[in-house]
Amino acid sequence: MMNYDNAQTLIIAYAASNVVGLLFLWSAYKNTKLTRFLFMLLFTWASWINFTTARVNPEIYLEYGKQSIDIYSRFINGWFAGHIAFFITAIAFGQGLIALGMLLNGKWVTWACFGAILFLMSIAPLGLYAAFPFSIIVSMAAYIILRRDDKAFLWKSFYQKLRSSS
Repeated sequence: MMNYDNAQTLIIAYAASNVVGLLFLWSAYKNTKLTRFLFMLLFTWASWINFTTARVNPEIYLEYGKQSIDIYSRFINGWFAGHIAFFITAIAFGQGLIALGMLLNGKWVTWACFGAILFLMSIAPLGLYAAFPFSIIVSMAAYIILRRDDKAFLWKSFYQKLRSSS
């Protein structure tokens, strides 16, 4: 996890995260299939990081209570503090399902988009440590996928593009 005490590192990570968020949004307008692939990568990475960190160093998640809104801060420093590994493992599992859903088709993509939006909106109150407004921007990208994408299998779309270009 990041060293939150180093202001320069935090500013760079914050700026980079929001640039990535804007790229997600731009990509969603241009190519929903590419953006679904990016969501799959993002949520696979987040799932792995959260799962392994919850096992190795779960108390790092208590840092999020420092910059979050009051109700989140009280939750993080209260019940959550005694159940970090369980809670973060459940989140990691959900993130893995979102990643998988982005690869699949039909209702799976719909549920993955709803899951991504729900998750991303839920972390927005964590503030600076969740790179606010990153989660709002990326939620908008998921909404664009929900509305514009044909929700076909992701690999089928890439395969058809390869065939048509050769």
